[in-house]
Amino acid sequence: MKIALLGYGKMGKVIEGIALERGHKIVLKKDEFNTFDGLASADVAIDFSAPKVAIENISAAINHGIPVVSGTTGWLEDYHLMEKLCLEKNAAFLYGSNFSLGVNIFFELNDYLAKMMAKFKDYKVSMEEIHHTQKLDKPSGTAISLANAIINHTDKNNWAIENPKEDDVFIDVKRIDDVPGTHSVYYNSDVDFIEIKHVAHNREGFALGAIIAAEWIIGKKGVFSMKDVLGLDNRI
Repeated sequence: MKIALLGYGKMGKVIEGIALERGHKIVLKKDEFNTFDGLASADVAIDFSAPKVAIENISAAINHGIPVVSGTTGWLEDYHLMEKLCLEKNAAFLYGSNFSLGVNIFFELNDYLAKMMAKFKDYKVSMEEIHHTQKLDKPSGTAISLANAIINHTDKNNWAIENPKEDDVFIDVKRIDDVPGTHSVYYNSDVDFIEIKHVAHNREGFALGAIIAAEWIIGKKGVFSMKDVLGLDNRI
């Protein structure tokens, strides 16, 4: 499999190493200093870039007819534009706020717990998200996905990282050196406290998941998520 890396920062380099170990070839390492030369020869593109260039990267891959997997967060207000472009071009696009197998299992657990807790009004839900100090967006895409699942199943209407209202899911965002990613969901009452938590030890889990998604998407058409890749149908 020939891979175009759209974004060649820390995650791009980890993806490169694992891709080479799995027998794949890197045909483009796109960063702010070079062009899209080599993209047309790729079988698939993997975008782990920055919010300000994600649209450009994803659009370039779709317009070249290259399936694209994106893990860049912080640009989702324009997600519908990429979804529309993908469908117009009969292309393939997969966005994931987190490609880790463990996190995607955690997503399912969070979804199931939110459904269960919705009828227990004595419990107040909140979240905590911790990442390394180089992370540009806050809260993380993973935290937003977790919060949106809670909102979908409870009487909460939004999420907030400061000055939360009664109908907000409060996300306590922290930036600490060398933390790959920690996400916690809390349900607190006067009598007890429930917590579910995912702790990433390194970036390898994210990178491997992205490569597995890239291997999976080749030959497909449409807009997908990691639920499709992992066969998670949200039924327990």
